[in-house]
Amino acid sequence: MTRIKTGIYLSLACALSLQAAQVELGTIDVEAKVDTEVIKDVHGEDIKSADLAEALFKQSPSISLSRRSGIANDILVRGQRKDNINVTIDGTKVCGACPNRMDPPISHVLTNNVDYIEINEGPYNVEDFGVLSADVKIHTIKPTDELEGEVNLGIGSWGYKKAALNVSGAITENVRFLLSASTETGEQYEDGDGNDFAGQIQREINDGKALPAFQYQDRYKDMDAFDKKTVLAKLFWNITDNQELRLSYTANRSDNILYPSSKMDAIYDDSDIFNVEYIAKDLGTYSKELYVQFYQSEVEHPMSTVYRNVSLNDPANPGNPNEMTHALSTKMQGAKIKNSFDLDNHTITAGIDYSLRNWDGGYYKNGNAHKVPISIDDVDTENIALFLKDEIKMDKFVLDLGLRYDDTTITPGHNIVKPKPISQPDREYNELNGYIFGTYHADTNTKYFAGIGKSSRVPDAKELYWMSMKNTPVGTDTLEATINYEFDIGIEKKFDNATFKAKAFYSKLDDYIAYNSVFAANPTLGQYENVDATIYGFELSGTYMATAELYFDYGMAYQRGEKDDPLTGQTGTDMPEIPPFKFNAAANYDWDESLTFRAELIASDEWTHIDEENGEQPLDAYAVLNLKGTKRFGQNFELTVGVDNVFDSTYAVSNTYKDLILMPTGPNDTVMLMNEPGRYVYTNLRYKF
Repeated sequence: MTRIKTGIYLSLACALSLQAAQVELGTIDVEAKVDTEVIKDVHGEDIKSADLAEALFKQSPSISLSRRSGIANDILVRGQRKDNINVTIDGTKVCGACPNRMDPPISHVLTNNVDYIEINEGPYNVEDFGVLSADVKIHTIKPTDELEGEVNLGIGSWGYKKAALNVSGAITENVRFLLSASTETGEQYEDGDGNDFAGQIQREINDGKALPAFQYQDRYKDMDAFDKKTVLAKLFWNITDNQELRLSYTANRSDNILYPSSKMDAIYDDSDIFNVEYIAKDLGTYSKELYVQFYQSEVEHPMSTVYRNVSLNDPANPGNPNEMTHALSTKMQGAKIKNSFDLDNHTITAGIDYSLRNWDGGYYKNGNAHKVPISIDDVDTENIALFLKDEIKMDKFVLDLGLRYDDTTITPGHNIVKPKPISQPDREYNELNGYIFGTYHADTNTKYFAGIGKSSRVPDAKELYWMSMKNTPVGTDTLEATINYEFDIGIEKKFDNATFKAKAFYSKLDDYIAYNSVFAANPTLGQYENVDATIYGFELSGTYMATAELYFDYGMAYQRGEKDDPLTGQTGTDMPEIPPFKFNAAANYDWDESLTFRAELIASDEWTHIDEENGEQPLDAYAVLNLKGTKRFGQNFELTVGVDNVFDSTYAVSNTYKDLILMPTGPNDTVMLMNEPGRYVYTNLRYKF
């Protein structure tokens, strides 16, 4: 019995560290490739907030956090962010509307609705557009066969409150449904020094680093940090035994989201995601599976100075208000058709991928169009691509091949209102990308793997065309696409009571798109330029089963990035946004089948290799301890109690690269650094039916 129980726990540990070739995660069955990390512990367990980025930061050593607020934060994978990584939600590509990354793609899905997440590092995905350095695939929960559901009620420090409900089951023999809804609010969190958002700004003002004009007005200093509501609805129809139609709709409604280190806060952030999928299996010799998808995602994001002192008085018209709003919207429409079939020892997949993104935005003063009303001028980014994959199985060796040809056209609306004509040219990009990835199964417990690939991503509308309120270009309309040439190598090993995985990578980036602060002083130049660069690093992860009740999981990641040459007018070559060595470890103890405990440590070395000329600052090393316990009462109730940052440490994980427009500062031009939350105590009650 002990041996059986040990095997069960070791299997669970393998799933947590995601080393198994075949990983069973609850109701799902995922074939995890050797180069893929699968994370499942965000649904129902990490119940602190709607912030999926923070949950991933806690789970994976290769993921770093870009902190902007209490929710809606961003992620970095292997030191890459923005369009350098691809994020999809059930295959739909969701883009944020804010050029300042207040609403990154990963913020448009709630942790409650996540089933599992695949993180594919490197250029080894040819099915999706713009997978430069990593691919994050978020899979949401699916309808169940039997009628069931759950209610989650959560509370925590700083006035955090959450209520969530989902119901799922069969309507008829062939039709299943799922309905999930949640509401969530939170006050301004406090850092380890006891400073809330207004307090962190005041600290910068007291140190002479920030301008008092961008402090919150007295009447808004104690307002909540966010209010978020979501709905997810799905309908799955088994048309025949081998054909299925899947319909889904996701709505996110976030109001009054505070971004203390920025000039503005979001009045609201609304997104709607529509997805239609058709799957047909075993249609014939040359169609093992046919997959057809159509989707549309829309985001509206107005951000404003309305809560800040600066909105009270217009320097040009003393005594009059000076509220500035930057209102943006984006829509992504896409379609994909792919077909796979077996031929001897080959599994071949061929397909077409299409997407059209529109991005539009403008400035308003006191509710009226500003004298320079257009920021991003109705820009269309249209991509059509052909892709081909082949998986070749040869005894102990599996070879994966991929090829993709992209044709991309970017077209601005040419409607800029300005005192002088400014030409914004159309841009066209064509690229052939591909990879070769091999896995050698030395025995049932050992795998060696290596891959080499080429991928690319085009500049977005912000980087090409964005105009400031002063009618000066932020974007540089001559940018080339970034090309990634990458080599990966690694080993995966299982032992009787442990697992181990190691991998290393070397990435050569041609025409990396970098921000240059020197150009910001010249009103005739855009602020971005292409530069060649190199990023390399390694990752280690694994599990250890000490006893039938006690097991450990761990992971560590390190990367280093350097530009081949300094940017124009600069001398440094350190790459921006390359986090230092990070270590995650956890001890898990199962007292019995109904009571579990987890203690996790998240630690990082000091941040010393920084792009100081473009706003980054040295950050101190840190180590944070989180504790969590879960008790199940019968088959229906589950109570979770946790404490994050047990020792109430004051620390920061997000640097201040000026690619983001952060808090305007004093004479020393130091950008405001935002601290992480201090000690956070929470509890969650889940009822399953």
